[in-house]
Amino acid sequence: MSNPQVETVTTGADKVKLAAAVLLLVGALVAFYALAKQGAIAQWAALLVLLAGAVAAFFTSESGKSLSAYGQDSLREVRKVVWPTRKEAGQMTLYVFGFVVLMALFLFATDKLLEWALYDLILGWKR
Repeated sequence: MSNPQVETVTTGADKVKLAAAVLLLVGALVAFYALAKQGAIAQWAALLVLLAGAVAAFFTSESGKSLSAYGQDSLREVRKVVWPTRKEAGQMTLYVFGFVVLMALFLFATDKLLEWALYDLILGWKR
């Protein structure tokens, strides 16, 4: 069984984009609290603008592009799923519920049988 080697290639520009995203994120938080005296509109505007910049910087990096590609592939796979009909989902739910009830009864009976065997037969304790 062969293990393929995973190579991570990060360029200097990619590192700069990720650092810029982190700095913009931190700047958004600092600006939000620093603009508290300016009013809520200024706070939220600064927060949203800087967060949008951080997201844009992240998604232009290779990490962001690969995350975006992964999301697109995941959506493509979800579209391929054959979802059960309402009737099939209801039937499977009833099967699961029935199995849970049967298993609960089985475990209850097993517990009572072991309790009876240990306490009444072996130890001789009467309740």
